[in-house]
Amino acid sequence: MKLKSTKKIAALISAVLVMCLAFAGCVSTGTTTGTTETTSTASTLSTILPIVVLFAVFYFFMIRPENKKKKKIQEMRSSLGTGDKIVTIGGIQGEIVSVSGDSMTIETGEDRVRIKVAKWAISRKDK
Repeated sequence: MKLKSTKKIAALISAVLVMCLAFAGCVSTGTTTGTTETTSTASTLSTILPIVVLFAVFYFFMIRPENKKKKKIQEMRSSLGTGDKIVTIGGIQGEIVSVSGDSMTIETGEDRVRIKVAKWAISRKDK
């Protein structure tokens, strides 16, 4: 599923890049009888506009979704409390016994082994 969305994003970015380059080629650079201010303004616009459009595409399709994902994970980690079942980024499953600052103690399995882990190491909340 991730590969399909990555391919779609790559195709969209390449299409926007082609459109920007085509637009840059279509902008008139003026004639020898025109003023140099008009020529330099059009030249500057045709140089900067594709870069601005490309940055906007990257922001809306790559940076913004990643920031939303980070915020959602941070909210999940801050809402964890005693008794919640979690999975760490290393795959360890357990139940939260205590929370203290930036770390928490989890109990794994029926043998009551307790492990202290950092909050950033929590991958997801288990059901």
